Amino acid sequence: MKYRSTDTGPPRQGESESPGALPRPVYGHMESLANRVIAHRHRHLWIQLSYATQGVIEVQTPTGLFYATPRQAVWIAAGTPHKTRCAPGTEIRSLYIEPAGVAQEAVRGACCVLEVGPLLRELIRAFGLLPAEYREDGAGGRLAAVLLDQLAAAPQAALVLPLPADAGLRRICLAMQAHPGRPADLAHWAGELGVSGKTLSRMFMRQTGLSFRLWRQRLRLLAALPALERGQRVTDVSLDCGYESVSAFIAAFRGQFGRTPGDYFGAAA
Repeated sequence: MKYRSTDTGPPRQGESESPGALPRPVYGHMESLANRVIAHRHRHLWIQLSYATQGVIEVQTPTGLFYATPRQAVWIAAGTPHKTRCAPGTEIRSLYIEPAGVAQEAVRGACCVLEVGPLLRELIRAFGLLPAEYREDGAGGRLAAVLLDQLAAAPQAALVLPLPADAGLRRICLAMQAHPGRPADLAHWAGELGVSGKTLSRMFMRQTGLSFRLWRQRLRLLAALPALERGQRVTDVSLDCGYESVSAFIAAFRGQFGRTPGDYFGAAA
């Protein structure tokens, strides 16, 4: 699945950071691809919430990969270095929030994925249509307050893939991410790194909390989301992601997400 590197934030100044102030403590921004391309890692002085009404978003930070379908949004804390990629045809509603405006009990970690229910989805959509300088003491300000309350209450989703700190292991992980259906096994990647399979296995567990097999399985399932969201046949998606049978793919998908691909996206598998 090919992605495009994008950023839908306010105009940047400088190479890595967006200085200055938002026009309001909560700023809504609506974009469709093609967006402004940012190939390098960057960060904002504000909290960023990336949500797609269609398509799939992927956010990469130093510690992990975070995915969101139209059922989720990615919360990126202020100052977190990140890259954002979107599947072609993705339509984004981004929110930017002054950290001082978020209640302490609602503060999230550096990055996480939030579940977006029907009410929160409609609030994000409605907020994106407001003018940049909405009245804080009017309907726009009240909408912003309700939106922040709903974000604080939103549960986290497990659409996260941890990345290792070790440079060699990270290189292997990103190579697998680029070609999730590649059949290369543990022994192959151990040879690439010049270590034994047991050593590589221990490195994966120590640095990601997952075994090599579970890390690769989760990667393949997350990589399948864009094609499934577009309505591509489950059989084709499973083969593209390296599964030898559609039944094995569906079983793994249900184990990870708690439902079949058809149920997850509201269409027949």
